[in-house]
Amino acid sequence: MSFEHLLDGLGTGVAAPRLSWSLPAGAGAQDGYEIELDREDHVHRTGRIDSTDQVLVSWPGEPLTSRERVTVRVRVWAGGNTPSAWSPPSVVEAGLLEASDWSAVPVGADWPEDPDSDRRPARVRRDFTLRRPVARARLYVTAHGLYEAEINGRRVGDDALSPGWTVYHERLRYRTYDVTDHLTQGANTIGAWLGDGWYRGRLGFDGGTRDIYGTDLSLIAQLEVVHDDGTTTVIATDHSWTAAPGPILVSGLYEGETFDARLDDPHWTMPHAKRTAEWTPVATGVRDMHTLVAPQGPPVRCTQEVSPVAVIRKEDGRYLLDFGQNLVGRLRITADGPAGTTITLRHAEVLEDGEPATRPLREAHATDTYILADDGPRTWQPRFTLHGFRYAEIGGWPGDLSDGAVTALVHHTDMRRTGWFECSDTLVNRLHENVVWSMRGNFVDIPTDCPARDERLGWTGDLQIFAPTASFLYDCAGLLDSWLTDVAIEQLPDGTIPWYVPVIPGGPIWTPIQPGAAWGDVAALTPWVLYQRFGDLELLRRHFPAGRAWVDLIERLAGPSRLWDTGFQLGDWLDPIAPPDDPAASRTDRYLVATAYFAWSARHLAWSAEALGETHAARHYGTLADEVTQAFRGRYVLPTGRMTSDSPTAYSMALVFGLLDDPAQRQYAGDRLAALVLEDNARIATGFVGTPLICDALTDTGHLDVAYQLLTQTECPSWLYPVTQGATTIWERWDSLRPDGSLNPGGMTSFNHYALGAVADWLHRVVGGIAPTAPGYRTIAYKPRPGGGITWANTRHETPYGTAALSWELTADGLTARITVPEGCLGTVELPGCEPLTLGPGDHTIDTAGLRRDAA
Repeated sequence: MSFEHLLDGLGTGVAAPRLSWSLPAGAGAQDGYEIELDREDHVHRTGRIDSTDQVLVSWPGEPLTSRERVTVRVRVWAGGNTPSAWSPPSVVEAGLLEASDWSAVPVGADWPEDPDSDRRPARVRRDFTLRRPVARARLYVTAHGLYEAEINGRRVGDDALSPGWTVYHERLRYRTYDVTDHLTQGANTIGAWLGDGWYRGRLGFDGGTRDIYGTDLSLIAQLEVVHDDGTTTVIATDHSWTAAPGPILVSGLYEGETFDARLDDPHWTMPHAKRTAEWTPVATGVRDMHTLVAPQGPPVRCTQEVSPVAVIRKEDGRYLLDFGQNLVGRLRITADGPAGTTITLRHAEVLEDGEPATRPLREAHATDTYILADDGPRTWQPRFTLHGFRYAEIGGWPGDLSDGAVTALVHHTDMRRTGWFECSDTLVNRLHENVVWSMRGNFVDIPTDCPARDERLGWTGDLQIFAPTASFLYDCAGLLDSWLTDVAIEQLPDGTIPWYVPVIPGGPIWTPIQPGAAWGDVAALTPWVLYQRFGDLELLRRHFPAGRAWVDLIERLAGPSRLWDTGFQLGDWLDPIAPPDDPAASRTDRYLVATAYFAWSARHLAWSAEALGETHAARHYGTLADEVTQAFRGRYVLPTGRMTSDSPTAYSMALVFGLLDDPAQRQYAGDRLAALVLEDNARIATGFVGTPLICDALTDTGHLDVAYQLLTQTECPSWLYPVTQGATTIWERWDSLRPDGSLNPGGMTSFNHYALGAVADWLHRVVGGIAPTAPGYRTIAYKPRPGGGITWANTRHETPYGTAALSWELTADGLTARITVPEGCLGTVELPGCEPLTLGPGDHTIDTAGLRRDAA
């Protein structure tokens, strides 16, 4: 049982959380269910409900009240009158659902700070006494900035960079922790480390901007303890707390962290720790508690530890470590040496002339510093920063660097992995693995564009093109639902969607914010993708107004002509022909791109409205899409089907977006697209817009072989060229590292940028052969299309209903496929040379040679 899009029901912010369950293999098709809610004062059972629904089922009882804890079970009927056994019990517990539930206020340091200098973060704490034994305890906590809480010398939780990044003035997340085991009858101490984070740290371009959301660094915490006799003690942040400078001297997401262990008392949250004069009363602040919200997705956590694969000692005593994988996270070190010994940790994604290449980082120093205290071996890692790196340079290390002294800790939003793919081509497998690693590194509370340089922003266009791939690989519905909520908050009154969300001050071309195709279209396109992949109609309903406002804006900008041919556009961003200093230069007319997206988003609004039962809106946007499509043909398509921009992106958009309805035109466009690809020796000639579309455009027009030639090309530019250069993540530019070994000279060169990895969606659907044909994979297409010399492929996806899998292998007589259809779902199977089959739940093996013999 899961609740909304969270496996853990602790601290839900939804009073009536929807319920989901999956059936074990062999259970049969569900035709009824019964839900049991075990509340504190009574047990409620729904009785049998005749329904096949099992994903995001409505809460069947009275809404939860704040702090209420309910145990939930379900049993099902599958083709008979006897129910299954009850599922294992799952517990959902409400957080603080009302603003009035909060008595805490923001507390932080009460001393002057120079806003133009590096500001030393404070720690805050409070001692308290519990008069009776503890039965249950919850800590509800958030911060202006970042926090890590401790109680009685123990860390609370295992999350990182909490509370994450939202539009803080409108939404600030709080988390709920079960801290029962942290407390004891008698003396206790609670405290928290604080860090600048996104709230007041440096963000953005050209040196960045500080204090975007405020200047205070404050904790908001409420510890609620239920005793053995039912009484309650509440310890909330207020004027009784104290603050002191901590051993963290500097902390920034771009800068890194400096920690002076000589200034640290490791026992500072122990009840009997020394109370020095530096601990002074806190300053209290103000927060509108109506803006506090519970998480919709999981937090950032350390999900993996990576040891170096090579360690090189330089002549000057520095160590250069290669972790063998470009990743996002931080280093954990264990060191011992004289007091004052300063260890520096510098991070880089690639090497240049054997040294860490720091130019692509721009003004992100990405350097952590640890100053020893001469108190024996200590293990340390920074708390409030992350870096993108494969290589680490360590300076000042005392003595020899022993095995295990330095470990890389991989961090990202701890989403559940749901998709896997592998095939007989090892280079394609590495490409897919690179896509996975780039998603991991860039889904850090929000979907970002790069994890290393001074940017790391939630670019809307990048996510828009990558959403289908992301939603196959990981259960990212909660994270993206939260981020799309902020997209709507940041949307301007006229409907304009910012280029990146949350919004920060930017350079002159982004200010004032102005509408841009492909980027702003995230509001109309991505909710539909998430609805199709996760089956969440309410998510589609919540985000429909933002998409509607966006399409309405473009309708006004286009006017009666229905052509969006004015204003600033990025077009087919990072076309390979674009020079390093002009990434928007492209072989495709940027207004062709804009009008095509106008038609595509209007079409999606029509589909969305129909799914939501908005008949009038569905009719309006369907008509609008038809009108824009007609205008597009009139301006950009010649009678033969040739495009005015004779480019792969132009043909790919026209074909995939359904802008050519005449069969002859479609075939011409497909043939011309294939010819253009082959004329360039099957090297990539598309940017951000065309790259996710081109393989589908070729496949759908009978040129599957050309799509495979594109996929398997290794010359630059191509998907596999970076793989041949040792890449372990997806690059931002096709030639971020050039064939001569030099770095691309552009000021925008990232080696971990998921956008161009959107081809993985084609790998999953066409090479692997699994695609949803109804929301939430209730019906599934199993349709592998072998080619490119690939002789086998294995694909698996954890759908909301269970495991869907397809393994196929070419044989001397045809193809053998092993197919798994989840319980409660139907599969339509189309194998080469055979008529379609419909399969029910279970495991199936099909030999195409046998099918052809049977048909004959």
